[in-house]
Amino acid sequence: MNCYLIRETLCPCQVSEMDGADCQYAAVLTWKEWEESSERFDMGIDMEMEPGPVRETKAVVNIDSLTGSFHRPQLVYGHSAERGFSFALDEKGIVLVDDTGYVMSLIERIRATKKWRLPGMERFLYDLLECAISDDLTLLEEMEHRLNAMEEAISTGELETAPPQLNEIRGDLLDLRIHYEQLIDLSQELEENENGFFREETLRYFHMFTERVIRLQSLVSGQKEYVMQLRDLIQSAIDVRQNRIMALLTVITSIFLPLTLIAGWYGTNFRYMPELEWVWGYPAVIVISIAIVVLSLIWFKKKKWL
Repeated sequence: MNCYLIRETLCPCQVSEMDGADCQYAAVLTWKEWEESSERFDMGIDMEMEPGPVRETKAVVNIDSLTGSFHRPQLVYGHSAERGFSFALDEKGIVLVDDTGYVMSLIERIRATKKWRLPGMERFLYDLLECAISDDLTLLEEMEHRLNAMEEAISTGELETAPPQLNEIRGDLLDLRIHYEQLIDLSQELEENENGFFREETLRYFHMFTERVIRLQSLVSGQKEYVMQLRDLIQSAIDVRQNRIMALLTVITSIFLPLTLIAGWYGTNFRYMPELEWVWGYPAVIVISIAIVVLSLIWFKKKKWL
């Protein structure tokens, strides 16, 4: 169990120091520790937190407490593992439950980079959630650059590798969209302050976080539209390639059609065909065949079918 007092920064403390402290606390527990010592925090939880891997981001209002969870989906393109934690809070402090060490990594980032002029639960929650999504903008910018590179590759005819990568990015964007929708619901539930745990003058932190998530969600929506445009561009390029192949096959068929007629004609071997005994008959057929091919190519070139 790791315990901290929320002062100008997070100050490590012993469990006994949280009782009667002049400030709120933050405690990080494993599920086993929570099951063994949940009564020690006396939060009056009506709906117990679900043990095991977290699957969604949410907040649940209890009579004397607020419980919930944070879930970050696994991203294929971003090579980001699935992460999450559960929490329970009241007016005295917050308990964070996690078996993976993810929460502790966020806590260490806050301790290393944050110092508060107006410390409190609201600012701690804001910084905790902000650290959890701090890399998302960079990830979305990398996706944007990758989509731009794919568009250039598609325009030059490189179509083979684009569809699988587009499917990966599209799947990540779908997961992020759902993630941000749940984050917005969580932040708005905190801002609602139904139990009165937070100070009115600091509720703006939750509003600021909601606005940031909305901006990230807008970027995701824009990139989803970009992916759909690239899919249409790929389909158009495939159609153009197929049309060119069909045009080439049509030209070849048109050239050899009269040659096939000549071959069929002279393949009948009638007895009284004068060309069969003419000494220049064979060369004449060759010259006529070559002339048909050359004239056909000139005609197709003039019509811009080649």
